[in-house]
Amino acid sequence: MAPAVHGTVMFKAACPDCRGRFELSSEAIRLAIGARRETTFYSFTCPDCGATVRKPAGDRIVELLTGGGVRTLRLHTT
Repeated sequence: MAPAVHGTVMFKAACPDCRGRFELSSEAIRLAIGARRETTFYSFTCPDCGATVRKPAGDRIVELLTGGGVRTLRLHTT
């Protein structure tokens, strides 16, 4: 997590498709929390190439993202 710029928390990220490295605001990232570790992930759109990126989110990543104001979706199981 990077320092806030004008009150917005910034996160460092990278795209596996174009290998771009950049910072994203908390508004640009989505976090989905599933019932299991395998179904918990965060996603964003690469600002360099436009690819949709989805990465697994362990406990520490979930803590950082939620603490930084990233919008969270809780996935339900049936």
